[in-house]
Amino acid sequence: MVKAVVGDETQLKLTENRLTRSAIPSEVGLVIGKLSSKLDKGFVYDLVPTPTNDDGEPPCSIIDGVGVGNGKKKGSSRAKSQPESSTLFIDNDWVSEHARQVSRMLLGGMKVVGIYIWVNETSFKNSAITLCQTVKGVAEAASLVETDWNERLLIHISYSPLRWTCRNCSLAANITSNSLRPCDFKMGKVLGSLHTFRCMYNFDVRLPLGHEDGQHIRRFADILRHGITIQAKELRSSKALIDGKLVIEDEQHASYDFHEVEFLLPFLQDKYVEACSQKEVFGVVLFSGSVCSLAYLNSKEPVSQALADIKEDIIMSLLSRLEMLCDEADREPESITDGGEDSSSQKSIDKPVPHLNLGAQRKQYNISFPRRVFVPWLEGTYICDYIQPSETVEVVKDHCVELMSMEAPTDASEILEPESEAPALITSTTKSFWDIAAHDSSAAKWDNSVSKKSRGSRNRISAKSADLNPMLAVLVVVLSIVVGLVLFLIRAA
Repeated sequence: MVKAVVGDETQLKLTENRLTRSAIPSEVGLVIGKLSSKLDKGFVYDLVPTPTNDDGEPPCSIIDGVGVGNGKKKGSSRAKSQPESSTLFIDNDWVSEHARQVSRMLLGGMKVVGIYIWVNETSFKNSAITLCQTVKGVAEAASLVETDWNERLLIHISYSPLRWTCRNCSLAANITSNSLRPCDFKMGKVLGSLHTFRCMYNFDVRLPLGHEDGQHIRRFADILRHGITIQAKELRSSKALIDGKLVIEDEQHASYDFHEVEFLLPFLQDKYVEACSQKEVFGVVLFSGSVCSLAYLNSKEPVSQALADIKEDIIMSLLSRLEMLCDEADREPESITDGGEDSSSQKSIDKPVPHLNLGAQRKQYNISFPRRVFVPWLEGTYICDYIQPSETVEVVKDHCVELMSMEAPTDASEILEPESEAPALITSTTKSFWDIAAHDSSAAKWDNSVSKKSRGSRNRISAKSADLNPMLAVLVVVLSIVVGLVLFLIRAA
């Protein structure tokens, strides 16, 4: 349970000045920060306003007692006293979708941990249930994987008088007025005290495709999610090196700000071969590549928290890329490059790649995941975005402005591209696994036969040499006797 929350004073004051200069009576947005189970404390890095919807309507407005919204009133309308029955209208679906997309852009140790609301005291008190429902929707859209938090933050910025308050919002199934509980809130230096941990994680996963218990073949996306789940289990059980030194549990970090992390994966039983021996296999999915991960740690947290954040960031990055492929597939059908004999040919399919039933396909497909890039954010920290193989970093600028309400980098060179090669997939269902294995085995036998033939040739040569050696010895002996006899006769004469 979060008992106290500290917000970055620089960023929150900027938000406060922006809101007080505006004439809007209400605004809703996301709280970017971290909830630390080790410290029972919450940290707030920034407040990001939710943009207008596709129709240009604000996601939040005030409804007075007779049901008339005044969310678009200008100027002094905010300063006037609101009716005692005024309440908030919030487009929960739009705010939740904003949270889902923003969560993809955040790195390890940075999460969507709640919402903030800019509204008068009366409307806030009359809208407790609405606000809790919004918080719950945001929590479901941007879940915290590694930490089982059953609460999120609700920050209320009130005007007349200007005041900041923070509450814990319980995510229980039944939302009541008691779901909101006050907690201590103060401002201080937060972003400036963060330490950065970086990891380049390489992986290579082979997933057999087969019939399981007579069920239908799973979709491509389901198979890949299963593979990411397997990778997550291996990653969680791994040990780590930080700056070349083995990590000790709950050890405090070094005094400097930047650290390199390397994971040591355990030697596990070859589950791939074991799975192939237990079911009928008709193909293989090869999933490999590199993921660059960054995580940010508060100066009072142990190193183990940074490692947990990096592991979560790696897995969430892979899942986010898969979701992007699925989202793109839902928007428009695609053509898949045939990886068979003619790699330049295109094969049109009725279903996009993530929805393919691989059991019905008899082709090899090469699929590239979106590539991760890093964008400068606040006080030396970064956020991330993803670009398709056909895109450039220019598309990232629009995402940053729209989703994060920030100024896009003017110089494209400020956007880092550490992943020279994005994660990629190769699916092969052309032959059965046993055909592939038999081919590999025959190749091995062919290599062995070559070596055996070579050895056989050498043996035959050796045998011939062995037959010649005794004959040569006899000739040498006879020649020696003859020469000796001749020399004896010459001396006797």
